[in-house]
Amino acid sequence: ILIAGAFASLVIIFGPHRKRKVGKWLNVRNWKLWDSWMRFVSYTVIQDLGDKEDDEGFSVDLWTEQAILSIIPHGIFPFGLGLAALPADAVRAFGLFRVVIASATNLFPIVSTVCSWLGAVDASKSSVNSALAAGDSIGLAPGGIAEMFEGYPKVGCEPNDEVALLMKRKGFVKMAIQHGLPIIPCYTFGATKMFKRLDLPLLEKISNFLRISLCIFFGKFGLPMPFRQHLLYVIGRPIFPPSLVENKQDVNVIVDDMHQKFIVELVRIFNKYKHSYGWGHKRIVLK
Repeated sequence: ILIAGAFASLVIIFGPHRKRKVGKWLNVRNWKLWDSWMRFVSYTVIQDLGDKEDDEGFSVDLWTEQAILSIIPHGIFPFGLGLAALPADAVRAFGLFRVVIASATNLFPIVSTVCSWLGAVDASKSSVNSALAAGDSIGLAPGGIAEMFEGYPKVGCEPNDEVALLMKRKGFVKMAIQHGLPIIPCYTFGATKMFKRLDLPLLEKISNFLRISLCIFFGKFGLPMPFRQHLLYVIGRPIFPPSLVENKQDVNVIVDDMHQKFIVELVRIFNKYKHSYGWGHKRIVLK
């Protein structure tokens, strides 16, 4: 019985029914479920290219050009990333991209199966590299699971702090340079207000060790139903990698330079649009 149960579990988690082509056959991306969800959560998308006279101030056509879309923040649940990938209206704004998800998602068979149908990419380095090598655009939240536990009510954080876990997160920059792809910075205003959580440092340590989200959170009426929010996506100016053939600098220097440009652009779009969103009293905190 134990062997049969273990085999059944492996089939559920890794079986052929989870393949991306099955999702296309089932037309998962066009399910009415997503439209119903978007009647609950509304959103606006703004693209701000900054100073167009700047040499790097030109846009990327997300429909025809490959890119790495970096959506910040992660939030208790990555609504910003998920909603950008699903509804038809969002796809028209962001183009088709594959969402990078934590490997621990496999522990939740139903969720992981739907994610697989939608073409999600496991967060392992090899899987992400394979997707990029195949010509796919990807979307990710650099702060990952650890970013869930940042911000108020964490000790040392203020209610008006919006935390982005970025300072040591350079893996996505290295991949952009390796594959010669631009990084598209995107800040999602309101993503951190969909749920509230209890500050339990022990759970945070266990989550980071196991790379799985163990978080006690709640939404409307104390239920796991998100608070209603209008999300504002601000897409910033793309950050282009230099050519490694022409650039004789050390690779680490190139990574640091591109990473810094990404941070500067993220801070720019946050500070520019926080007032119009009603967050003039807030500040972005980089860790």
